[in-house]
Amino acid sequence: MPFTADEFHDLVRLVEAHPEWRAELRRLVLTDELLALPEQVGVLTEQMTTLTIQVTALARSVQTLTDDVGDLKGRSLEADYHTKGPTYFGRLIRRPHVLTSDELVTLLEDAREHGIFSDPEVQELYNADLVVRGRRAMDGTQVYLVVEVSWGVGPYDVERAARRAALLARIGVAVIPVVAGERLTAEAGRLAQQHKVWQITAGHVIPPEPAAFPS
Repeated sequence: MPFTADEFHDLVRLVEAHPEWRAELRRLVLTDELLALPEQVGVLTEQMTTLTIQVTALARSVQTLTDDVGDLKGRSLEADYHTKGPTYFGRLIRRPHVLTSDELVTLLEDAREHGIFSDPEVQELYNADLVVRGRRAMDGTQVYLVVEVSWGVGPYDVERAARRAALLARIGVAVIPVVAGERLTAEAGRLAQQHKVWQITAGHVIPPEPAAFPS
């Protein structure tokens, strides 16, 4: 027998009056695939959540690995500058000599005892990557380089070099801030010009403009 519109509306009213019938009606009207769809969506949502967590953890691991590799490269480059000081710094000053730990201690502790540096200021200078002593080519005056070494030189490296060089200059000697690395960001390059910081990038010396040594 045909199912009339009136009978359909009667059925709707009956289902609305008896909500407990809806599950049975769905089972009769819908296919097994459609009935299983909510459960499948739930499983899929749970899998996507798990995948998102895994991707986030992987991204963190990759970032940590990238940071570690960058740190190792920086340490290796710093050691290279330390052992080959004349090769790199001979382009800036004559008779370049990278201060040993004992020499740096003597220099800073003498200044501390004379009240030139506070304890935090001495520690700040101990944290410098390299301190190099030499002579200016123009007049043979003694000069120091305060060098910050990083594989990829950024603004923070430039700011540290400038700050530490200004601090060391309080002992009454000419001091030149220097950043050294394999590459330099554009922002770091602008800051280097602004703060009169010399750059050694991939072995090439880039002076600030105008290029002038402290008097």
